[in-house]
Amino acid sequence: MDLLLILTYAAICIAIFKIFKIPLTKWTVPTAILGGIVLIGTLLMLMNYNHPYTRFAREYFVTIPIVPAVKGLVTEVNVKANSPIKKGDVLFKIDPTPYLAVVKQKQAALKEAELQVPQLEAAFNIAAAKVEQATADKDRTESAYKRYEEGHKKGGRNSPFTELELDNRRQLFVSASAQLNAASAEALRTRLAYESNLDGVNTKVAGLQADLAKAEYDLAQTVVRAPSDGVVTQLALREGAMAVPLPLRPALTFIPAETRYFAGAFWQNSLLRLKEGDDAEVIIDAMPGRVFKGKVSKVLPAMAEGELQFSGNLQSSDRLFQRGRVLVLIELEDDALRESLPAGVAGQAAVYTDHFSHVAVMRKVLLRMQGWLNYLFAEGH
Repeated sequence: MDLLLILTYAAICIAIFKIFKIPLTKWTVPTAILGGIVLIGTLLMLMNYNHPYTRFAREYFVTIPIVPAVKGLVTEVNVKANSPIKKGDVLFKIDPTPYLAVVKQKQAALKEAELQVPQLEAAFNIAAAKVEQATADKDRTESAYKRYEEGHKKGGRNSPFTELELDNRRQLFVSASAQLNAASAEALRTRLAYESNLDGVNTKVAGLQADLAKAEYDLAQTVVRAPSDGVVTQLALREGAMAVPLPLRPALTFIPAETRYFAGAFWQNSLLRLKEGDDAEVIIDAMPGRVFKGKVSKVLPAMAEGELQFSGNLQSSDRLFQRGRVLVLIELEDDALRESLPAGVAGQAAVYTDHFSHVAVMRKVLLRMQGWLNYLFAEGH
C-alpha cells in the first residue's frame, strides 16, 4: 500500500510537469522529491497510527472433530459431503450387535434382582419368626432350669431333683440361648440385606439399573448425530471402517453453521487507537474490487508470543525476539456474499478510528486500489 501511495504521487508529479511544462532543473526535481517525502511521510505516519492497515487478515472458523463414544464397524454413512445438515441428523451408524447383547444381559440381571427383593423380605420374615421361636424356647428352658435349681437348693439332700437332671436343664437352657443368638444374627443379616436401599431402591437393583442405563447409553451412541446445524466436508468415512473413540483419530470433521469472523494482525503501536466499535473495511483476495464494511468486534487481550505454560524446561531468550502482532476480530455487516466462498479465505483489512478522520479518506482510497490489484495478483502470493 505504501508503494501505491508513492506511485500515485509520482504519477501526479509527472502529470503536473507535463501539463504545465515545468522544466526539469536542479530546483524543480529536488523540490518535487522533497515535497513527496514530506507529504507521503506525513500521510503514512498519520494513517498507519490512526487508521491502521494490515495485509494479514483471514476468516477463521471452528471445526468439531466427530469422535464416536463407542467402538465398532461403520455400517452406514448417512451424511453427504458439503450438504447442509440440521442438528440431530444422523451422520453415520456403528454396528449395534454387541451393545444390544449387553443391554439384554443387563435387563435379565435386573429382572432377576427385582425378583429377589420379595425373597429377601420373605427371608427376613422367616428369620424374625425363628427369633420369636428361639426366644420362646429360651424362656421355657430358662424357667424350667430355674425351677429345678430352686427346688434343688430348697430340698438339699432330700431334693426330688438330682444333679444330673439339674445339669440337663442347664444345658438345655444354654443351648436355647445359643440358638436365640444364632437366630438373632440371621435376622440381622436378612434385615440388612432387605433394608439395604438407595433412594428407596434395593442397592443391588440400583446398581444393575445404573449398569443398564450405561449399556443403553452405549447402544444409543452407535448412531452418531450432528451436534448442531452445519456441514461435513472432505468426507472420507466409508462403510466397513473401524470407528474408535480416540480424540486423535476423529471419524470426520464437522463445521458448525455460526457467525464467522475476520481476524487481522495489526502492529502493536496501533493499540492506543484500536478499540471495539471502530469502523473497519475488509477486502478479500477471492473477490477483487469488493469492499466489505464492518466493525471491530474485539481486540484480543492476549498474544501467543508471551504465553508460558507449566513445564520442566527453561525458557529460551529467543522468545524475547518474537514481537508479534495484535489480533483484532472484525464482524462484517453484510457477509451473505462472502458466505458463498470457502471458509478461511484471506484478505486485507483497515480500521478507521475517530482520530484524524479526514485522513481516513486516503486510507479508503488506497484500500480500494489494493482491491483492484487483486484482479491481477493476490497480496502475499
